[in-house]
Amino acid sequence: MTVRRCLPWPDPRLRRPAEAVAEITNEIRAIWEDMIDTMDAMPGVGLAAPQIGIGLQLAVVDASDTRDRRIRMANPTVLDASAIMNDHEEASPNLPGFSAKVSRPRGVAVRFMDENGLYVRRDFVGLEATSVQHQIDHLQGKMYFDRLSKVKRDMLLRKARKAKT
Repeated sequence: MTVRRCLPWPDPRLRRPAEAVAEITNEIRAIWEDMIDTMDAMPGVGLAAPQIGIGLQLAVVDASDTRDRRIRMANPTVLDASAIMNDHEEASPNLPGFSAKVSRPRGVAVRFMDENGLYVRRDFVGLEATSVQHQIDHLQGKMYFDRLSKVKRDMLLRKARKAKT
């Protein structure tokens, strides 16, 4: 059980697209377990490997109330998205103390490699869908505030910079 340190924004590694995972190995499984421990310690409903300095397309999500629906994903891709949008307050351990309301599709169909190394398609809705999309953004080098209007993004980042000084 290892809780990893989340990179502080604006670490440049948070802006790099992650590399695809070729196969599921014991090393990949160990990274997923560390990610789950880190997600639980935050506490959060998802975590992407780049957030802890690992440049691989790995993510974990568990938006269940009972914290017993661990979803381990490698190379996740959105195949289809709902036209209905949901607003959720989103945040990141990479920029603690700040959050913003982000609008995303209410449901998504995602293709990913599971812990057995098989590609599966799975539908996600609600908070689970929001978290999966949030993690996929991280894997592409994006943060939740990139989805805000320029004015809202600039205001949030200005406050974050001021808080660091």
